[in-house]
Amino acid sequence: MSLVLVLAIGGLAVSLAAYAYGRSAAQKSYDRLLVGAATQIAGSLRLRGDEVIVDIPVSAFDLLSLAPRDRVVYAVFDDRGRLVTGYDSEEPPEGDDQFFSGSFAGEPARYAHVRRQIAERSFLGAVDVVVGQTIEARRELAQQITRNALVAVAAVGLVISGLAFLAVNSALRPLRQLERDFALRSSRDLTPVDVEVPQEIASLVAALNRFIGRIDRQLRVMRTLIADASHQLRTPIAALRAQAELAYETPDAQEQLRIVEKIHERSRNLSQLTDQLLNHAMIIHRADSVDLEPVDLRVVASEAVGQFDQTLSGAELELRIDLPEEPMVCDGDALSLVEACKNLINNAVAYGKPPITVFVQDGGATLCLGVRDRGDGMAKDMWADAGSRFAKRSGVSAASAGLGLSIVNAVAQAHRGQMTIRRPTDDCFEVFLELPKNRGAEP
Repeated sequence: MSLVLVLAIGGLAVSLAAYAYGRSAAQKSYDRLLVGAATQIAGSLRLRGDEVIVDIPVSAFDLLSLAPRDRVVYAVFDDRGRLVTGYDSEEPPEGDDQFFSGSFAGEPARYAHVRRQIAERSFLGAVDVVVGQTIEARRELAQQITRNALVAVAAVGLVISGLAFLAVNSALRPLRQLERDFALRSSRDLTPVDVEVPQEIASLVAALNRFIGRIDRQLRVMRTLIADASHQLRTPIAALRAQAELAYETPDAQEQLRIVEKIHERSRNLSQLTDQLLNHAMIIHRADSVDLEPVDLRVVASEAVGQFDQTLSGAELELRIDLPEEPMVCDGDALSLVEACKNLINNAVAYGKPPITVFVQDGGATLCLGVRDRGDGMAKDMWADAGSRFAKRSGVSAASAGLGLSIVNAVAQAHRGQMTIRRPTDDCFEVFLELPKNRGAEP
């Protein structure tokens, strides 16, 4: 529709231009004829004493007679404005205008004015010659030129319209293929678009695939959260309920106290597992919704240690922090990095041996944020799967292992980095994130 409107406006503009050109061409053509006739009449002037004598040449009107339906009028005036010959209804213009418009016998006419200067002993002055013609032939010529121009424009316009239709149809064909591809998909199909498209819209398809990927990740986070909550929370909640009922029905105070201690322990584990489930979903969501900004990893480490101390409930723990003097800046999401560091600390507290050290190091091309302890750590053959959800570790069940390292691995991937596990010495075990440096901080 827009293309039709553009072509219609262009056609109207060309039509107006053709009409204006036709009028201008006809005007100039007949004006030259009028000037030629007036010049011939002016050239035939002669003097008889102090009187101007005009012998009108027949050839002066030969070309004007090519318009047989037009009337021709002329007049010659001496230096005192007296009519020498011709029609007394015509008068020369007041200025030196060569052309002017008027009327003759009730019809519009066009006039040419030529002034001849005569300097003789008996006569010194200017003689004005006016030749006019009605404009019917001009109109016909202007219309003929306009029609011819419009015919040519219409032919070219039809060709251009056909080519434009073919071009637009060819350009829209890939979009129709995309439309069919999406129309045939099920509501659960979020695979990337695999339709061959021209280079001009390849970037559009790439952006569409990235958008579909973000939606797929968000839906996977939601499905994962629902599945994890259903699978991991049902058993401990049922156990809590059963133990609470047992404590309620037990008359022995000592036995009741022992059951309450179990309830307290299970509730703490359930709280930690719930936090990890929610944190895992939050981090994956933030990976697609939060822009990365320059973050100093020293601040991240300090914040993680501070928050861990606040939630430790007074437990005795030797927790150290090892930070360099110079800033360690990477592009990241401070909240996600703090959560990852807290999970590393929780993992070291649960499975490692003190002293536990939170450290930040310059790894050359990358920056390292991690935790080391003096424990044995997990077996080396389990390092590759350590970032998987509910991975088993060294005799620890999947439920108790939780999502700690899985959260750390997700944060590393969201920051275009990786989670690394190593044992620098026999009595030292480290887990840390390797993150790319901030581009502005590179030398």
